[in-house]
Amino acid sequence: MRWIVLAGSLVFASCRSSSAPVEPGAPARSVAPARVTPPARTGPSVRVLRQSGAPVDISVEVVREPRTRERGLMFRRDMDEDHGMIFVFPRPDHQVFWMHNTILPLDMIFIRADRTILGIVKNATPETDDPREVPGDSLYVLEVNGGFSDRHHLSAGDRVEFTDIPPASE
Repeated sequence: MRWIVLAGSLVFASCRSSSAPVEPGAPARSVAPARVTPPARTGPSVRVLRQSGAPVDISVEVVREPRTRERGLMFRRDMDEDHGMIFVFPRPDHQVFWMHNTILPLDMIFIRADRTILGIVKNATPETDDPREVPGDSLYVLEVNGGFSDRHHLSAGDRVEFTDIPPASE
């Protein structure tokens, strides 16, 4: 019985208002909502420094080994808008990609050794084996959701910065 009385007292106490009473006719006070700061990015990321406009930040998975490069984003059903996968090659070369078993349409951003965008393959059609490439040698290829490059106005010549992405030579 004591437990029931104690539990009832706790429920009653928790229901009481903790705010001070408001006088009739007094203006209502509004409280500004707390400013919410987005969480800081953690882990590997790419920042594209566009030729005009604010930088674009992308959280990435880093792929360096031949076996994981071959698999890439195959079989993925979705990817957050600000996420992608960066392929790191051992040396600059003419890179050719395909969309075999890749369900998502992708933009493929080819990046030179000097970390400028060489070119972009936009909206690559899913589940096709057509070669996707741009003329020239690249050391990195960044895959993002199809249409990302247009939505964020990315273009050849934009500079790229890396955070927590080991150099290609390691």
